[in-house]
Amino acid sequence: MDLLADVLSVSGVRGTLGTRIEAGGNWTLELDGRPGSAMHAVTSGSAWLTVPDREPLQLTAGDVVLLPPGTPHTLGDAPGAAQDVARTHANGDGPAGPGTPPLHERGGPARLGTPLAHGESRTLQLGTPPVRTRLVTIHYVCDPAVRTQVLTRLPDLVHVGAEVGAACFDDAVRMLGRELANPQIATTAVLNSLVDIMLIQLLRAWLATRPPEQRGTWLGMLDDPIVRQALELIHQNPAEQWTTATLASAIAVSRATLSRRFPAAIGQSPAAYLTQWRMDLAAVRLRDTHDSVETIAATVGYGSVPAFSRAFTRAYGMSPGRYRTRALPSGMRQPNDVSPEVSSGR
Repeated sequence: MDLLADVLSVSGVRGTLGTRIEAGGNWTLELDGRPGSAMHAVTSGSAWLTVPDREPLQLTAGDVVLLPPGTPHTLGDAPGAAQDVARTHANGDGPAGPGTPPLHERGGPARLGTPLAHGESRTLQLGTPPVRTRLVTIHYVCDPAVRTQVLTRLPDLVHVGAEVGAACFDDAVRMLGRELANPQIATTAVLNSLVDIMLIQLLRAWLATRPPEQRGTWLGMLDDPIVRQALELIHQNPAEQWTTATLASAIAVSRATLSRRFPAAIGQSPAAYLTQWRMDLAAVRLRDTHDSVETIAATVGYGSVPAFSRAFTRAYGMSPGRYRTRALPSGMRQPNDVSPEVSSGR
């Protein structure tokens, strides 16, 4: 089973192509905090990345970085480049003011940091000709209702250098450049797919370096085949009445071994992870379907609605019925969305 694909799907990871940056001469681009993780891929030339409380990082062609949601950061031609060369804020502000070089936008009036439609893109030209640096920016968001996440558990800065990521990124970045420069039939579909591919390739390249930061997070299971097998069983059949003992027996290890290695790898016990994953699946189904609470409870391993309601309330601070009423768009609500379990679970 492809565990990473399963978690990315359930956690609702969705990428949006942000901006192509073409820059020359002296230039600086300030990006204020915004929802979603930000990926920058340098396709040619070089740029300096500055993040608060970190040393400036030089990025060269082929380098890719990923920053957590809401991280303010600056890109420029040099470390500590003047902040008034050219500035665009995530809140929609324009160039820094009188006397600054013009910021040219192609492809519509959207400003850097404002949301773009899925598959939409634009180009920002910064500084002065000739263009010496080209970057592509992609933004990724997750479903906040799901607690089993990958992107939000990554370090403050994931940097994959060209020497590590070349085999992973070269083809995808070249295809991005071609599609953006020469849109053709179904370009939007191609771009949407490439945005997803870029994230997977970044994770592959970064994890191949065996970073110590992955230990104690969900990705820690990749370093431990025993834990990975246990997770596969949980994901394949979350309704099974798994215990540490039955999981250990199924993968032919001792209970003590699994009890020790599971939390060392991902930071949770098998029982805690099983409950969390069940509640994630339930929350998504409560919001996105009209399946009855009884049906959802059964599919995530609860034989009674009151037991499921108690577990869900502990996880989300409200009963399943109330959660559904709050989460569903008003147009999707049906008269029976508030189920009898609200009272039976009290």
